[in-house]
Amino acid sequence: MGLTALQVHGDTIVAAALSDYCGATTAARFGDPQAEFAALRTSCGVYDLGFRAKMSLTGGDRIRWLNGMVTNNIRDLEVGRGAYAFLLNPQGRILGDLYAYNRGESITVDTDAAQAEKILATFDHYIIMDDVEVTNLSEQLTALGIAGPKSRQVLTAAGITLPETQPLEVVTPRCDCQCDCLQCTVVRGEDAQHESYEIWIAPQDVRKLWQALVDAGAVPVGSEALELNRVVSGIPRYGIDIRERDLPQETEQARALNFNKGCYVGQEIVERIRSRGAVHRKFAGFLAEGSLQLAAGTKIVSGEKEVGEITSAASLKGTDGDKTVALGYIRREVGAPGREVRIGAVKAVVVQLPVTDNVLREDRSLEQHSA
Repeated sequence: MGLTALQVHGDTIVAAALSDYCGATTAARFGDPQAEFAALRTSCGVYDLGFRAKMSLTGGDRIRWLNGMVTNNIRDLEVGRGAYAFLLNPQGRILGDLYAYNRGESITVDTDAAQAEKILATFDHYIIMDDVEVTNLSEQLTALGIAGPKSRQVLTAAGITLPETQPLEVVTPRCDCQCDCLQCTVVRGEDAQHESYEIWIAPQDVRKLWQALVDAGAVPVGSEALELNRVVSGIPRYGIDIRERDLPQETEQARALNFNKGCYVGQEIVERIRSRGAVHRKFAGFLAEGSLQLAAGTKIVSGEKEVGEITSAASLKGTDGDKTVALGYIRREVGAPGREVRIGAVKAVVVQLPVTDNVLREDRSLEQHSA
C-alpha cells in the first residue's frame, strides 16, 4: 500500500505510528486515540483522507451512463451536490460503494483506495459505445477532513470561509488561508447531526493546509480514532462490514437506494426484494460493557440459536466505565433495539445506529440478564 500524499509531502508531521487503512498507509495515531476520538465528537479534529481515491467521469453520456450503473439517482443530481451509492453485479451483490458528485462538466467519484482498482475495472467493462471517459485523479487530488462542533470555527480561523452548506454539498470557499494554497474544494459531510468537512486539494499543498488547520486549533487525528468514530456512527466499511456476498437491503443503507430511477445493473434483484418482502438479516449495532476484543466473525447467539455475526468492533473509555460497540448482521426477527444477545461469551444488547452519546452513558447492567 502506498503512502498518502500527506505522508509523502508532510516531512515535518510526525505521527506516533503509521498503519495501512482503506488501501493506503497513513498516520494511525498522533497520541492517545481515545483523546483524538473525543476531539472529533466535542471540538475539532483534522485527519488525512489520502486513503480516498477520486476519479472523474466526462463525456456527453456520463450522467446517463453512471445512472445506469449505480443504485442511487444520478440523473437528477443537482450541480454541486453528491449522493452515496452501491455498485452491483447482475445478481444484485455489492461490488463496491462510492460517492458521486455532480461538478457540472464532470462527475467526481470518491471511494476508498482499496476499492479503486476494482471500480475502475468495472467501469471500463461497462463502457462500450458510450461517450464516457474515466480519469483517475488520485495523483492530482488528495484531501483532508475535519470533524466536530468547532469545525467551522477552525476553518474560519485558518482563513477558509464557507457559505451555509447542506450535507454532500460541494462548494468553492473564499480562501485567505495562511497556507497560500492555490485552490481547494470543500464538501460538507453526510451526517447532518455531526458536522464534518472534506477539503480537496492538490497533493503538493496538503502539508501547508494541515499545518494551517492545526495552528487554527484542530487536533491531529489518526486512523485508529477514525475507526472508533466510524463504528460508533454505524457507518459500514466495504470489505469489512459490506462484502460482495451481501445484498443492498441487508446493509440497512437506505441512503444508497432509489426505487424510482429506472434500470441499472442489479436493479431487478433489488426491486424483487422490495416487492416481495424484507431480507432475513440486517446490519445492526451492539453494545457491551467493558473494553473487549471482539473479532470479526464472532457469532451472535440469541437463546441457544446462532443468529448472526460481528464484522467490526471498537472499545471506548469513559468516566462512567468502558464500553464496546460492535457492528454486524443479525436475523431480523431478533434484531430489534433493546434485544439482549450473546456475542461469543459476552453479553450485549442490540442498539440503534448511530450509537448516541446518551446510549453510551447508560448503565445497562447486562451481567444481571441472560442473553
